[in-house]
Order: sequence, then C-alpha cells, then structure tokens
Amino acid sequence: MKKKLIRTATVSLSLDVLLKGQLHFLNDCYQVIAVSGADELLQKVKEREQIQVVPIEMQRSISPIKDVISLWKLYQCFKKEKPIIVHSITPKAGLLSMVAAYFAKVPIRIHTFTGLIFPSKKGWMQLVLIAMDRLLCKCATHIYPEGLGVKNDLIHYRITQKPLKVLANGNVNGIDTSYFNPQLCSSNQNEDLKKELGIHKDDFVFIFVGRLVGDKGINELIGAFKKLTANGQQPQAKLLLVGPFETELDPLSQKTLYEISDNSKIITVGYQDDVRPYFAIADVLVFPSYREGFPNVVLQAGAMELPSIVTDINGCNEIIHEGENGWIVPPKDAEAVYKAMVYCCENLEIVTAIKKDTRVMVTSRFEQQQVWNALLEEYQRLESRLHTNP
Repeated sequence: MKKKLIRTATVSLSLDVLLKGQLHFLNDCYQVIAVSGADELLQKVKEREQIQVVPIEMQRSISPIKDVISLWKLYQCFKKEKPIIVHSITPKAGLLSMVAAYFAKVPIRIHTFTGLIFPSKKGWMQLVLIAMDRLLCKCATHIYPEGLGVKNDLIHYRITQKPLKVLANGNVNGIDTSYFNPQLCSSNQNEDLKKELGIHKDDFVFIFVGRLVGDKGINELIGAFKKLTANGQQPQAKLLLVGPFETELDPLSQKTLYEISDNSKIITVGYQDDVRPYFAIADVLVFPSYREGFPNVVLQAGAMELPSIVTDINGCNEIIHEGENGWIVPPKDAEAVYKAMVYCCENLEIVTAIKKDTRVMVTSRFEQQQVWNALLEEYQRLESRLHTNP
C-alpha cells in the first residue's frame, strides 16, 4: 500500500499552474492528496492529475479568525489521513500547513519557498512577515528555496538555521519543453491570431504574461511603453498583455489603467489557458516584476525562443544571462525598461540572433523531468533517513 503524500497551496490556481503534471508523476509512488481552497480549478486538478483532493479554504491575507479555522481543519485532515509527508508551497499554506503538520506529528514536513514577500515590505509589516516565516521554518523539518536568490535571502534575514537545499537547478516544476515548443504553432495559426489582434507583419511585439498587478511591474511597463510610442517613436511597437487584472490585493494605478484602455498599441487578452500561441507571435518578453521565487513565465518564454527583459531579482537573474538570452534591468525603474525596449526595437538582428540560444539555455538546465526526478529522489532520501534514524 502506497504511503500518503499531501501537497498544499493556499489557492487551487497554484496547484493547477505551478504543479501541473508533477502530482500525477508522484502519484505513481505515493498516494497523493492535494489541499487548497475549493473552486472549479481544484476539481480540474483532481481530474487531470488523477489524485484525491481536499478543499480547505485559506486566506492569502492575514485574517486571524479565518486562519485559526483553516489551521484546525488542516490539523484534522492530517490526523485523519496520516501522511508520511506534507509538502507546502505558497506563503499562507506554508505557515498553516507546517504548524498543523507539526502538531499532527507528520514525520516529514517540507516547505518550498517559491518567493519571499518580506524583502519588499517595510516597517511593522516586514517584521510580522519575518516572524511568520520563522515560525513556518521552526515547524518544518526541511526547507527548500526554489532558487539561489531565495536561499540567500533566507540566510540574510536569518529566517532559519536549518540546511537549505536547491533541488536540480531551481524552479518548483521545471519546464515541459516538448509542450512549450514554437514548432507546435504553425505559421498559419500565427498569422490568424495576429490578424485577430490587429498585429501587422512588421510590428515588433513585446509581451507580458502574468497577473496585471503592481508587484509585477505593470505600472512601470506601461509607463515605459507609453514613452516608447509617444510622438511617433517606434511606430511598429506593440504591447500584448496576457493575464487577469486583480483589483483587490494589488490594483494598478488609475493612470496605468487609463493608458491600457486608451492606447491602441496595447492589446489585452485576459487570462489564457494556453499562452503558447501568444508567445509564438511575440518578439520579446518584458517581465519587470518586483519579486519572484523562480518565474515560470521566463522559462516558458525561453523555451518558445523569446529573449526576455527582466528585473534584477531572484529567479530572473538566475535564468537570464545578460546579452545571451535577454537583458536585466533594475526593479521599479521605468526608464531602464524603456531603454531596454528601445534597444530591442533598434537592434532586430541581435534579437533574432539570440532566439535559438534562449531555448537551448532552458532545455539544458530546467527540463521538467529532471526537476521531477530530483524531487522524488529527495522524498525517498528523506524517507530512508527516517527509517534509519527513528
């Protein structure tokens, strides 16, 4: 009989996107149970990954009463299922799952830090978030930063003294390069999509994929693009935004929202289940995020032969090598984003020349199967140590 492995995330979107395919892979060796808030995406994960799911609501923001309720429900779940491993991703699920698993006496309690919130905060909020992450680490038996940047931040802020290990070359799930492959998008499909979106043959298309929120640098991106196309400059440039607006947690400025709706060169298509067709008609990804753990979007773009303009933050600066598969700019700097975009528009031969290298640099370091195998080997290693050191 297979031992139980419980994977937790605050919202089902994280299970659906960040762990796609991984849960099904692990289910061959463990009885995998996924836990997150309940919605249609959790049901989608259940059906696609062919695993058991347990809906438990968890708030992304600090909500003491609701957090205590979630903690109790997680504890009850762990006591009932008796897993050998509980493995969490995302901040709130990490805190609640590790505390609940500690009191439920789960033998192996793992948290993967896919990104850190507190380095970008100030004052009392930073202190609260640091205290929460320290408590998480105290209750966990093993901590895995998603990349070297996250690892360095955990050390710098003295979040834990436990050993920190980056699996494979980083990234929580790797990239399926057989799926993210530009050869799968035919020229006819590309032309049809361009026509539908009003993109012309000679247009130079910058693309952003992700949540359209302040922390992703959208205010800076829109400011940079406005300057890029003002007064007839770079008339061939267009900006394609692929992703949902979030008006509650991190809304964009009114100035940015007005520019998005008013600028005919900015194209919005909302959330898309399949982003490959949009990568296939673009020239450069622009990803000016303030903070990341190890961004899947930059890996996906690279696999689709797109160079990227990224900010000098965790994950991004581990994927992108300046001038080889993209360009790195300071975070929260619209002028630097603007200059990088101008460079791309004015150096088409360089952009074209490095496109093939972008895919090679992703496939050689972040192939999905490598990441899955490394994770499974780590689980089995921890289990074997558990048996030899009861």
